[in-house]
Amino acid sequence: MRDLVRRIDAATPPGRDRAVDALRAFAILGVVLGHWLVTALVADSGTVRAASPLQFMPGLAPVSWTVQTLAVFFLVGGRVGASSHASAVAKGVTYGQWLRARLARLFRPVAAVLVVWAAATGGMLASGVAPDTVHTLVKLVLSPLWFLLVFAVLTAATPLVARLHPLWPLAVVLHVDIVRFGLGGPAWLGWINVAAGWLVPYCLGAAWARGRAGGRATGWALLLGGGAATALLVLFAGYPASMVGVPGAAISNLNPPTLAAVTFGLAQSGAALLLLGPLRRVLARPAAWAAVALVNLSAMTIFLWHQTAMMAVSATGLLTGGALPGLHTLPDGPGWILARLLWLPVFGAALLICVAAFRTYEQGRQQAARGRATIHRTRPKVLL
Repeated sequence: MRDLVRRIDAATPPGRDRAVDALRAFAILGVVLGHWLVTALVADSGTVRAASPLQFMPGLAPVSWTVQTLAVFFLVGGRVGASSHASAVAKGVTYGQWLRARLARLFRPVAAVLVVWAAATGGMLASGVAPDTVHTLVKLVLSPLWFLLVFAVLTAATPLVARLHPLWPLAVVLHVDIVRFGLGGPAWLGWINVAAGWLVPYCLGAAWARGRAGGRATGWALLLGGGAATALLVLFAGYPASMVGVPGAAISNLNPPTLAAVTFGLAQSGAALLLLGPLRRVLARPAAWAAVALVNLSAMTIFLWHQTAMMAVSATGLLTGGALPGLHTLPDGPGWILARLLWLPVFGAALLICVAAFRTYEQGRQQAARGRATIHRTRPKVLL
């Protein structure tokens, strides 16, 4: 392990900002942990249905503040996308070539998930699994894909939005919510915020790439301003306290994004900028950087297969013949929380198996082969 750590450190370009990779890893793992904590598959009368502990224990809403980390992902995406496009232009790379390279790693692993789950869906229906159960499972797998579609659209629009001030899409979100909630406008208007809401941190990341939003003053302004705005919206404007969707709730902050979700994302972005310095110091240590690098090499695979890993453990547990606490039982009390925490390492082990099986679709077979070869070479040429 020490040898692998040294090899990863040696393979990292000297100018790479390791803190950016750490923020991306944090965002992905936050989403994974959030889904594992707030999604329960309840076995009930021969079927499996989804439930959330936030339905029964609304006091757990603060948990959603730590695991709803999509704004950080879009912040990093804007920063990396804008920098990558500027570098491509400087090298004479065409827009089409740049975009194909950016999206290839995004959609190769998606194709693998769709193929596997198409076969699994057909197999479950043919074997007599209840259609409601199949619908629940497939929805859990496919629902996170909306975020990748939005990210792909924003990536494609990078040349147009790279210099857009974040206040413009923020103003769109504000006016959409005023019409929806204040003037009784149609609910479908909220879907405008799917693009506008996530464009706010993406544009902020692009400004960071230009050197205009990466300072501590900006970080404190975003953290304090975004946090205060979110608190006011929750306390006095009727927005939900939970930053993730709660089944049965009249309003979701996430589906589609509300003004509260966007201001909360600004606060998260501010915290991320303030953490850059400490992260850089920590990641100067080879062992810490190796952990971050390994997560980033399979980030999309982790994201796409984490729900499958949880469901595989749940399905295996059903073979015991009874409902296991924290796995198949109703998430309605502290006992469920404790039991679910004990299941998290099992979910993690199942996810590692999925990553080992499917990571080549993210990295490409040749790149994955080069990555494996670095473990056996003294001075690797390319790992990241």
